[in-house]
Amino acid sequence: MDIFEKVVAKMGPLGQYYEHGHGYYFFPKLSGDISNRMIYQGKERLIWSLNNYLGLANHPEVRKADAEAAAKFGLAYQMGARMMSGQTDYHEQFEKEIAEFMGKEAAYLLNFGYQGMVSVIQSMVDRKDVIVYDSEAHACILDGMQLHFGKRFVYPHNNMESLEKQLQRATKITNETGGGIMVITEGVYGMAGDLGKLTDIVELKKKYPFRLLVDDAHGFGTMGKTGQGTGEHLGVQDEIDIYFGTFAKAFAGIGGFVASKKEVIKFLMYNLRSQVFAKSLPVAMTIGALKRLEILRTEPQHKEKLWTIVHALQNGLKEQGFNIGNTESPVTPVYFEGGVGEATQITYDLRENYNIFCSIVIYPVVPKGVLMLRIIPTAVHTLEDVDYTIKAFAEVKQKLNAGKYSDGIIKSMMV
Repeated sequence: MDIFEKVVAKMGPLGQYYEHGHGYYFFPKLSGDISNRMIYQGKERLIWSLNNYLGLANHPEVRKADAEAAAKFGLAYQMGARMMSGQTDYHEQFEKEIAEFMGKEAAYLLNFGYQGMVSVIQSMVDRKDVIVYDSEAHACILDGMQLHFGKRFVYPHNNMESLEKQLQRATKITNETGGGIMVITEGVYGMAGDLGKLTDIVELKKKYPFRLLVDDAHGFGTMGKTGQGTGEHLGVQDEIDIYFGTFAKAFAGIGGFVASKKEVIKFLMYNLRSQVFAKSLPVAMTIGALKRLEILRTEPQHKEKLWTIVHALQNGLKEQGFNIGNTESPVTPVYFEGGVGEATQITYDLRENYNIFCSIVIYPVVPKGVLMLRIIPTAVHTLEDVDYTIKAFAEVKQKLNAGKYSDGIIKSMMV
């Protein structure tokens, strides 16, 4: 079959719904200031779908730093990859400050988080090495492993007994190849909100020779006393060999960083293909990241407000009998039973009749027959927002149980 014919015929598990939902369920357009309320299709909605955990997107000092840096340098400066012509004092300053904040020897600034994680995996292992990873690893981890020519073993999500068995298999192989073992997990799992079992994984280091890589995209800035992340929260920060954080969540920006020992960061600087062969993070965004880091260090009230909202929301949902799974982070999933038809009708009802905008997750992200409304609380939400949302969800749950969404029809909102 011709490649173009193939992609037209097989749009994929989500693309198959293009005719029903492009522009409404998929690729919706929000406008207005990034906050708890924004404009969607001409109406103000209560928004629970933005990765703006600490509310920094419209923090006045952040906006000022972003604007002044953009006015001074533009968004083009500097032109080139770090290795060739894209190195600046600002990049080095951020790396020094983030390494100190994270309690690591050194750090390296990344132009994009997703590509950065792909490249970290690709560069750190070769065909002699073995990767052992959690079954619910993020897409960037899975894509990074596609570039690995050696063995890789998966263990069921947070199943430590299986992890140990995979480590035993990996150790036998590396004893023959002379390679090493890399265990990859997440700090906070971004869909379900539960935590990687970092304490148990670290304990296995006493028995097996492996290095631990943690993708803490949702944990950086939100977890731990200072916002260092899930390692700090669980008291094992020093045992994380390679720590990855992104600016796309708590920092409300673009880019990311990797932190580790000096010799490891030196190696990554010269071997990360996503950085060696791509333009570095623009100076304006680097200066913006410095301001965000300063605020994370000096204004703990934003994280405190976030967790006030998180606790109110999650406790309120549980008191009303909702299933929110095993979340231990701000990520708040709400599980229902149903199919794609129910998912579209619930989404439509929430948006049009309750003016609530939140993401709904369907198969293949969750098992068939399961629907998940994924709520992202932020420091700019209010307790009134929480109360209103819980009441709305209670009414939606009653309608779902009464069969009012169960006609099986996918509500078409093609615009």
